[in-house]
Amino acid sequence: MDMILWRHADAEDGSPDSARRLTERGREQARRVAAWLEPRLPRGCEILVSPAARAQQTALALGVPFVTSPAVGIDARAGDIIAAAQWPVRSGAVLIVGHQPTLGRVAAMLLSGAEADWEIGKGALWWFQHIDDETNLFAVIDPQIA
Repeated sequence: MDMILWRHADAEDGSPDSARRLTERGREQARRVAAWLEPRLPRGCEILVSPAARAQQTALALGVPFVTSPAVGIDARAGDIIAAAQWPVRSGAVLIVGHQPTLGRVAAMLLSGAEADWEIGKGALWWFQHIDDETNLFAVIDPQIA
């Protein structure tokens, strides 16, 4: 199984939190990471996206259909995302487009077995693979180098 965590790109300040949109910089971050991801995205990958505007805009940069899921939204906990992804028993791949600090906590759980506040930068993508009962970090893509 593959699980790809993609933090929404840079967003404007304001409220309500769920309505915050990407900045011009954020749109460019999303475009760059999407350009890297699109040719590598596994066939049949399910894409679960937070209902927040900034996450929706980030996912739209990829140009493929996705499912809006409150289970990966602003108020999601690490366990909610792991359950929504069906980690590690799903066959195939899942892409989660969501938020900090939750995505960092998911990353910590996958690699260390314990929840911790790891930082995933704005617009960055972390790709995990679970093979033969072992979890590996396959790729980390920062929008500045994508």
